[in-house]
Amino acid sequence: MITVEDREQIRRAYYIEHKSMRQIARELHCSRHTVEKALESAETEPYTLKEARVAPVLGPYKARLDELRRENEQLPRKQRRTGHKIYEVVQAEGYAGSEVGVLTYLSHQRQTQKRPQVYIPLEFDPGIDAQVDWGDAEVILAGVSVIAQVFVMRLCYSRKLFVRAYPSQKQEAFFEGHMLAFQHFQGVPHRLAYDNLKTAVQRVLTGRNRQEQEAFIVFRSHYLFESRFCTPGQGHEKGGVEHGVGFARRNFISPPPQVASFEELNARLLASCLADDERQVDRQPTTIGEAWEHEQALLRALPAKEYACCVCKPVALHPYGLVEFETNRYSVPADKVQRQLTVKAYPFRIDVSDGNEVIASHPRCYGHKQDILDPLHYLPVLEQRPGAFEHAKPIRQWRTSWPPVYERLLTQLQARQSEGEGIREFLRILQLHRTYPAEYVEQAVAQALAYGCLSADGVGLCLHQLLNPETPLPAVNLAEQPGLVNVGAQPLDLNRYEQLLAGGQP
Repeated sequence: MITVEDREQIRRAYYIEHKSMRQIARELHCSRHTVEKALESAETEPYTLKEARVAPVLGPYKARLDELRRENEQLPRKQRRTGHKIYEVVQAEGYAGSEVGVLTYLSHQRQTQKRPQVYIPLEFDPGIDAQVDWGDAEVILAGVSVIAQVFVMRLCYSRKLFVRAYPSQKQEAFFEGHMLAFQHFQGVPHRLAYDNLKTAVQRVLTGRNRQEQEAFIVFRSHYLFESRFCTPGQGHEKGGVEHGVGFARRNFISPPPQVASFEELNARLLASCLADDERQVDRQPTTIGEAWEHEQALLRALPAKEYACCVCKPVALHPYGLVEFETNRYSVPADKVQRQLTVKAYPFRIDVSDGNEVIASHPRCYGHKQDILDPLHYLPVLEQRPGAFEHAKPIRQWRTSWPPVYERLLTQLQARQSEGEGIREFLRILQLHRTYPAEYVEQAVAQALAYGCLSADGVGLCLHQLLNPETPLPAVNLAEQPGLVNVGAQPLDLNRYEQLLAGGQP
């Protein structure tokens, strides 16, 4: 096969230099047929394989591979054989070639026999439609690699994005993602499109009919948007947000960010969403932010009251002052316990209430069978039972991280008083943590140690002085008040006392 340069040389020799085809073939060391082909057209002809290449090893198994491929298409989409599994089947039947040969053949057959899909370009009206989806992404959270679940909502008209990461795709995270997205967009789209995700759909019925989750219906009623669910397996029906998930993963979370907490990660994601408003999508006349400014006025107004994005569950009190939720146990204050309490589980925190008020709040744990203990919850019980202080699990956990001045204070209190009374006094000092910030209590303890006033009252006084420092009175400049210069310097007149004793008369 000759190159385009050779073809050009042949054509110039024949049409410009008027050489014969025989002479050109002799000079260029090619056949007369090649010269004729070059003279017919300046364009090269695509290479076509006239006969199938011989495949002595794979050839006898091609029919079997075609049969397995057709069977595969009839299996459920998520349970089809992989190329490696098909290779194992033909290998067990005697195939001695490489796995690459099988995979290459299957790929070629799939590409040549699959008809390419054609989609319709869509156009959306401002304020009407948005799409919602979940994705996942790797992040380095407090030094540990974890897979974060990424909630994405995308306005179809302006293409404005909202992205937020969660530890799971639970319903409370799903609802909170919506609520914060609506706040980010400063309004509610009229209609939202979804996959058939379990947090919204209980059962897929015929056509586009769905039996929706009751909690989702309540949530939708609060914000008054319409919901639309895609045909199963047809993710292209919400291709905008499918693209948005990939765009966020590639541009906002790549390479995997190193963060201390989900709070820090979500602050970064929100900043990235705001920065993305400056982007101008290909073939669009304005930036995303400019299009959103037009769209925002056409969104539904936000309701006056936020939706409580949590799961409520009645719980019974454990004898150790704990309540259980999803295998994990959380402590409650010993002086506020009741037999029946309610847990409200938000995406990132757990609130425990007695029906009237929240009596405990903890960071939510997504581990398995973990005890989340607040040592302050157990101080009232320990004051009654100071003998349990050394072995109390909440205190031992706290003791690994509390300031060294606390150990000095405890040692001196135990040396000055009987062991039980010294621990009780120390526990009264720790109670200050229930009212005041930890850094101020630490400073007050250090000040009390310096003064030698080792008691709860002494630490409390130091704490009061830290929080309410006395303002020194300004010095009086007597030079500006000549009438007061001699005050206090005049001679004493003791007769004044005699006058006072006589009734104050001169």
